[in-house]
Parts: sequence; C-alpha cells; structure tokens
Amino acid sequence: MSHSHNKEDSCCSSKAHSAPIHNHDHGHSHDDGDDHDHDHGGDPSSFRTYLPAIITLAMLLIGVAFDNLFKVPAFQIIRPYWYIVAYLPVGIPVLREVWETFKAKDFFTEFSLMSIATIGAFAIGQYPEGVTVMLFYTIGELFQMAAVNRAKRNIKALLDVRADVAHVFRNGKYEAINPEKVGIGETIQVKAGEKIPLDGELLSDKSSFNTAALTGESKPRTINKGEAILAGMLNLDKVIEVKVTKAFADSALSRILEMVQNATTRKAKTELFIRKFAKVYTPIVFFLALALVTIPILILGSEYNFQTWLYRSLVFLVISCPCALVISIPLGYFGGIGAASANGILFKGSNFLDLITKLNTVVMDKTGTLTKGVFSVQQVESSMDEKEFLNLLTAVEAKSTHPIAKAIVAYSGDKEIHPAENIEEIAGMGLKGTVNGKVVLAGNVKLLEKFKIGFDAKIKNIEESIVVVAVDQQYVGYVLIADEVKEDAAEAIKQLHENGIKQVVMLSGDKTTIVKKVALSLGIDTYYGDLLPEDKVARLEEIKKDRTKVVAFVGDGINDTPVLAISDIGIAMGAMGSDAAIETADVVIQTDQPSKIATAIKIGKATKNVVIQNIVLAFAVKAIVLVLGAGGIATMWEAVFADVGVALLAILNAVRIQKMKFF
Repeated sequence: MSHSHNKEDSCCSSKAHSAPIHNHDHGHSHDDGDDHDHDHGGDPSSFRTYLPAIITLAMLLIGVAFDNLFKVPAFQIIRPYWYIVAYLPVGIPVLREVWETFKAKDFFTEFSLMSIATIGAFAIGQYPEGVTVMLFYTIGELFQMAAVNRAKRNIKALLDVRADVAHVFRNGKYEAINPEKVGIGETIQVKAGEKIPLDGELLSDKSSFNTAALTGESKPRTINKGEAILAGMLNLDKVIEVKVTKAFADSALSRILEMVQNATTRKAKTELFIRKFAKVYTPIVFFLALALVTIPILILGSEYNFQTWLYRSLVFLVISCPCALVISIPLGYFGGIGAASANGILFKGSNFLDLITKLNTVVMDKTGTLTKGVFSVQQVESSMDEKEFLNLLTAVEAKSTHPIAKAIVAYSGDKEIHPAENIEEIAGMGLKGTVNGKVVLAGNVKLLEKFKIGFDAKIKNIEESIVVVAVDQQYVGYVLIADEVKEDAAEAIKQLHENGIKQVVMLSGDKTTIVKKVALSLGIDTYYGDLLPEDKVARLEEIKKDRTKVVAFVGDGINDTPVLAISDIGIAMGAMGSDAAIETADVVIQTDQPSKIATAIKIGKATKNVVIQNIVLAFAVKAIVLVLGAGGIATMWEAVFADVGVALLAILNAVRIQKMKFF
C-alpha cells in the first residue's frame, strides 16, 4: 500500500539512517585498580565457611571463663598455648593473605595491620584481645562476603532465567538439546510454564508471556503470530512454536546478563578515590603507629614504659584499618546497581550511578521513546454510517501490510470484514477495490484528485496522517492516524522536573507541527522537528556548548546511536530498542517506560547519599577513637568497634539500598 502521508513516518525515515556504533567511553576510567578481593572464596551458605570463626569463638569464651570466673591455677600454665590455638583458625587465612601481598610487594594492607596488631598483643601478654581482634575482623569479613553474595544473588535471581534446554524440531521430532547448539532458522517448541530459551519469531497464533525477567513488569503480555519473542520470557498459556532468529550468545537475555556482570568493572570516581586513598593512608598509619612507640622515649626518658606505648600503638593500628571504607563503598554502588535492576533499569557501571545525580538537562527522542512507535486510529470522520464506513475501508486495507493499514484493521477489531475484490495499488496514492459491488478508494488527497472526486478543502490542512475514503466516486470521510503517546510520558516529564532536571528537550524526525503538539501536551520545555540523525547530533552539540549542563540523551533507534555516544549519559529504551542503541547506551530502560528515567535518578541519588553517609561515619568514628587510643583512653575493645563495628554498620547501610522503594 502506498499511502503518501502529510506526516513524515519517523519509524521508516529518520530511523533508516544507519550510523556507526561508537565506542562510548565518555572518558571515564574503567580501570579496576589493584583492588584486593575480600571474598576468600567461601560459600556463604556453607557451614564450613563459618567453622573457623565458631571454633575460635568457643575457645575464646572458654579461655575468658577460666581467666575470670573459675580462675583455675592449672589453666595459667597452658594459657598462652590455649589462646594461640584459639587464634590459628581465624589467624592463618589472614597471615596467608599477608604472605601473598608481601610477595606482590604490597606491604601496607589491612591484613598486615591486623596481623601486626594481634601478634603484638600476644607479645605483650594481651592474649584475649589479640584473639578477639582477629575473630571480630573475620566475622566482619564473613558478613561482608554474605552481603556481597546477597546482592549478587538478587541480580542473578532477577536476570539469570536462561532455559537449560531447548526442544528443537529435528529429524521429524522434537529433541532436547543445549540452547547454545541451536541454529538460526530452526523451530523450537515451548510448553506452558517453560522459559523461552532463545530469541525468535512466534509461529503459533498467540500466547501470553510473563516478561518480568527482562522488563521488571509483572503484568502478562500477549504476543501474536509473527511478532518477536525474547529469551527469558515465561510462556503462560499453551504449547507454542518459535522460529529462532538469534544465536544463544546474541539473545537479549545474554546481552543483559553481560551488561550486569560488566557493570562492576566500571568504578565510580568516589570508589576509585577511596581505593587510592587507602593505599596512601595505610603506610602513613603504620609509620604513625611506629612513631607512637619510639618518640615518647625521647620525651619521657626514664619514665617511658615500652609495654604501655606498644599497646597504644597496636590499638592505633586496629582502629585505623581502612576496611569499612574499602568494602562498604563498592558494596553501596553494587547495591545501587542491584536496586536499579530490580526496577527494570540497567546501569553499565557505578560511574554512571554517580553521574546521573548531576544531570540537569534531558534530551529525548520522540518515536519509540515518548510515543509507542505504533500507529493507531485517533479519529473517524464520515458522512455515512460509521460501522459501514469502517467495514468498507477495512476490507480494502486488510490486503495491505503497511503500518497504517494494520492500524485501521486493528481498530476495526473483530468486526465482520466484507471480502474485497479487484484490489489495485496506485503508487504513492493508495488502494482501489470493490467491496459488496461498491468501488472503494482509500489513500491520500492525491488519490481523490486523480479520480476527480470533490472533497472538503480543510482536510489538506490536517498535519497528522490521514486516510481519505471515497465510495462510488463520492467522498465519504477520513480516518486520522497518529503515533500514540505512552501512558506514563506526561508523568515522566513531570517527575524529571521534580527531580532537578531544569530543561527537557525533544528531538524528532517528524514534522515540527506534530512535534510541537506532543511537546505541549507533555509539558516539554524545548522541541525540534524535521531532524535527520546528523541534525540531532548538531542540536545536542549545541546544547553541550554550555559547560554548566550535564546532558542525558534518551533514544531507541539505530539513528540515535551517534547522539547516545556524544551525550554525558546515553539512556536507551531496551525492551524493543535497536541492538545498536542498547550497546551504545550507558543506562538501559528495560520496560520502555520514560518514567523510569526519574527512577534511575532517584536510585543514583540514594546510592550517593548512602556512600557519603558511610564515608562520614567511618572517618568520624575512627578520628575520635584514634585520638583516644593515642592518649591511652581507648583500649583494644574500642579499637575493635572502630574497625569491625563501623564496617558492619556501613555494610548494613549499604545493603539498605536494595530494600528502598523508588516510585
């Protein structure tokens, strides 16, 4: 069908301009740095992981009881050996870490600080304190490991819904094989209650699917014959057949899993700073502790007591361990990435969680981003009975595969469609056919002019796409077609303004009059229409000339990739967006809901607040207890709280992000 419309079809025109996929780096460092992995390889669900800490705790409690309650003289003989044995289950793994880091010429780590402090405590006879410090440190490590694994499990449970097998039609029957071995073009069968193993095209009439794993949406979605179906969707209705269109490694689900796995390698500036800071801070602390032992002898002379000052020095070392910062900050960002995933938003790195909090300008594509990218009937005007008018029009349009024809057929629904005969396509104008003995013309104004049919001149001024209809050489009316605005589009713009976005701009390949109408209805500040992909780039570069602006671009098509690449943050509509846009973007909205952009900003801000709270908490407590420790007021017990206690509080605070609601 060759409707020639007043409206420029952005799905077909502006999106047709292919653009190269840019390596979207933004200049952010993706270097992991020389992080030390705090996960000692233990399975947090395994009893064996906790066994060393349990043994040490039991022996410590028995030792303290014999020391202070029973006061058995015989225990005093074996006392040092008892506490050494109690120390070994938790001490050996840490001492092994010290050896490994020493071999790598990394001498100043939290492991070396803990080892020196505890061995020093043993040297001056403070056995219970030495065991307690290492035990609490180990408990803190176990707690950290459990928190990290919980965050990982939350993401994995949300996303890792890959089917283990695919039932492929081969040799006249369905065979169960690994999805990775299924070829493009093969037919697979999926029963009700099973997950779709590969991306494909639905061959069956229709079925209902749970798409929560991909989009975060709990509402089932109906997919019809010939439409795209994605790996990870859950078939709810009946046995269906699917024609595979993508290899396992290229499926939407595999791509999402890869994005999440890679997200942790892109560090936020705060995270990178803390790691660098810890590498400078740790040796300074070590030498300050050394000075705390040696300098007083020069001042106090004969009154100097080595054991007293060594104890203060060891307390100083325990307090100053940077664990709370080094662990809780990355965990905070990881929690933010997990919370975003649970809301159908994928951040490709914690650096973008930071950057999204600074956004003040959002530039958006129209078709497929703020609108559904699907044509629908908006208005029917006819001089004859509307039902008969639609029946005649639909009979002709049913023979066409054009998106506008499909919109008309969909609007008519299950109404009885008369058979159409002698269908003739008139290039660039429309269709001619016979329905129930009546000659029906459906197309644009040029079609009526060609057949010298009179019509109301006002319809020439209508900006939207229209299909005019004539029956037996008489003009009888028109159908107005438009791309439908998404349900949450207006709320999305309102939420952006409420969350600190000063300017929302819309760029589109559609005619400016249509763009203006959409922009005014949604409350968008600035809009530009009639743009080619290169014009969008030029507009965005013009906006970015103002250095005070931090700009995000939101788009979904191949033609949006250059603009996504040059923006400060590229945000792609991921459910039905093009592969190129998703690959280029820094943030992917899996639900295709523009309102999720504001949710992403809220998650970024919540994550940043938690990270700042953890930094302030760690520094404040450590600074206070360090001063008290150097003055001999704080003992090893206060030191344990300043290190492990603060670390645990910071971790609990970081884990809190995953429990927050962002609406």
